[in-house]
Amino acid sequence: MAFDPSKDKVLKKWKCEETGLIVTINQYGDGEPKVQVGPRILSKKDGTERAPAKAGRLSIEDILWFYDIIDEIKDELSRLSGPL
Repeated sequence: MAFDPSKDKVLKKWKCEETGLIVTINQYGDGEPKVQVGPRILSKKDGTERAPAKAGRLSIEDILWFYDIIDEIKDELSRLSGPL
């Protein structure tokens, strides 16, 4: 079965304004919702966004931000996944 972009949904999204790192909860079709770390979207000097880039290695700023939102991500993923 080939990948169908119309079945790929972003259910929730967080963005670190300082580093441009994106964390999302995604779901493909009726599959299980999953967390994706990346891409990274940086801003140009004029304030517009550059093209998305791979998240790559995470800085301490990325880790501290991720640590601050991890409980929210866990709660949202639990809610979207339903009972285990």
